[in-house]
Amino acid sequence: MQMTKFLKRSLVALSIASMGTVAHAAEDLKIGFILPMSGPFSSYGQQILNGAKVYMAQHGDTVAGRKVVIEVKDDTGVAPEVSKRAAQEFVVQDKVDILAGFGLTPSAFAVAPIASQSKTPMIVLNAATSSITERSPYIVRTSMTLPQTTAPMAQWAAKNGIKKVYTVVADFGPGHDAEKQFTKTFTENGGEIVGQVRTPLANPDFSPFLARVKDSGADAVFLFVPAGEQGVSFLKGYKQRGLDTAGIKLIAPGDLTDEDVLDAMGDESIGVITSMHYAEAHDSDLNRKYTQDYYKANPNKRPNFMSVAGYDGMKLIYSVLEKTKGDASGDAFVAAAKGMSWESPRGPITIDPETRDIIQNVYIREVKKVDGKLQNVEFDVVEQLKDPGKAAAAAAK
Repeated sequence: MQMTKFLKRSLVALSIASMGTVAHAAEDLKIGFILPMSGPFSSYGQQILNGAKVYMAQHGDTVAGRKVVIEVKDDTGVAPEVSKRAAQEFVVQDKVDILAGFGLTPSAFAVAPIASQSKTPMIVLNAATSSITERSPYIVRTSMTLPQTTAPMAQWAAKNGIKKVYTVVADFGPGHDAEKQFTKTFTENGGEIVGQVRTPLANPDFSPFLARVKDSGADAVFLFVPAGEQGVSFLKGYKQRGLDTAGIKLIAPGDLTDEDVLDAMGDESIGVITSMHYAEAHDSDLNRKYTQDYYKANPNKRPNFMSVAGYDGMKLIYSVLEKTKGDASGDAFVAAAKGMSWESPRGPITIDPETRDIIQNVYIREVKKVDGKLQNVEFDVVEQLKDPGKAAAAAAK
């Protein structure tokens, strides 16, 4: 009799536990995007969100039995306290399963401690300072790092007749990373840095810096500024002050000729050499499908590297949830993400199992007019490149 009661109680307990598991699996998968949706970097947020939505349009809004719900909070750009507050609201009030977005490094740095404390997966979809993934064990990045997109440019310059370079970078984490990596790789390959300057992140006046470059005897100026209007402004000043006619080449990571601003740059951008992991003109069937679907959803906007990071961020989330059978808890998510590989519109990519950063191809491109449209045309590639910034740091330990 006692055994029968015990068995009945055990069966009831198992039933309740099973119901709990089923209920959990049926819960919406809530992703809290923290993005600059207003202000000078609003195109970052729009592009990332556009790419994420293209992925969902292609693959549906359900994964592992859970309906995917995107919620967005605007952090306005370089406003770490706003980003932090948005993350706190998402985690405490909205009970999101995953944090995503982070258009700029200060935002990612501000939110990392919250991801750690709450053990919430945090998917970085643009911010590119090398050390970001070191700020929390729950961060995975599907965008890039500045050392990763910069080192190939330095190698190409040294091998193609450029002996002396003047570097101009924005004065924040990614700019510092770009400056450090370009200097290291270029000098290791026999080049010389003849001058360096860091410009204000907000509203820089490039005129005095351009004058210094012109008087420096440099063969080229290496530029990193955030993707957007600053690149347009620099290129205009570069042409007006005659740096091009003086034989000073303009080289840069691909942020400079981002598709979002390429049309605004106009024909003056033709011939600019950049290094980057994605171009709208990338030659693959998957990218042609991606760009077709992107334009269908966003007829008046061009897909760029940020949109592809948003697309791949959603691919990562879907693939992880399929692997974990719907479990989005931080430790399970990160364990499943490590070492994951897939074919992206940018080419083959892998999540580095050691750093949780992305391993990917980086292409050397030249701006050309293709069928009447300005495009970044790839002509060389460094395949499956890990973040050189982390590799250098590890070697130094």
